[in-house]
Amino acid sequence: MLGIFLSCGSLTVCNSSFSENEDEKTLIAALFTAGMVTVPAAMAATPDFPHLETMGVGQVTVQPDMANLNVEVVVTKDSAQAAKKASDKAISAFISRLKKEGVADKDIQSANLNLQPQYRYENGKAPELTGYRASRQVTVTVNDLADLNSILDSALDKGLNRVNNIQLKSSKEAELAKQARMAAIKDAQVKAAELAKGFGQKLDGVWEIRYLDSMPVRPVAMRMAMDESAVNKSYQYGQITLQDQVEVVYKIK
Repeated sequence: MLGIFLSCGSLTVCNSSFSENEDEKTLIAALFTAGMVTVPAAMAATPDFPHLETMGVGQVTVQPDMANLNVEVVVTKDSAQAAKKASDKAISAFISRLKKEGVADKDIQSANLNLQPQYRYENGKAPELTGYRASRQVTVTVNDLADLNSILDSALDKGLNRVNNIQLKSSKEAELAKQARMAAIKDAQVKAAELAKGFGQKLDGVWEIRYLDSMPVRPVAMRMAMDESAVNKSYQYGQITLQDQVEVVYKIK
């Protein structure tokens, strides 16, 4: 019988030789119909026959060719209306500049306004309202890293005064993730075969496969607040590493 177990976002597939009666079949069918299978931890315990457990790891590195840029305008004015107006003006000017440079609407995300009163606190005195602080963020998908510096310059030129994050990406990540996964599978197979041979044993098929998606490791080009004087026109981007792993339990003859 082929058993499928779902738990904590991972997929476990295993071959089982235990017997079933009609009640067990009815229960399993009902669980699948409900769209949920609950498996006690004991059922996923170590098998009681000769076996070999191995973990395969696959890794692919690539130079980034894209980026997600998050920039922000932060202003403080005497009134809430003036603070909002100043932040809206900076964001609107920056978005207009982006569109003139050919950035598509789908690659621009403008966050909502954050408006907060500002107070001065002194001992023995009531808090004194000193103004209002308004902030808004924009996230831009930069499809060509060659454009990154000019977009940064545009943001600063239009009044945005914080660069919160530059997340480097690759346009080929989906394809590379598959390559890393296949490399992990191959690594698990090679390790199992070598271990079995080294101990004078023979593999008798796969009993269980455990897999959980991995996230790419991204270098960060910049993560700091900055103003016009802090613009650096030379960036070292490094590489993106996509890593995957799979755990496999083999039966031994």
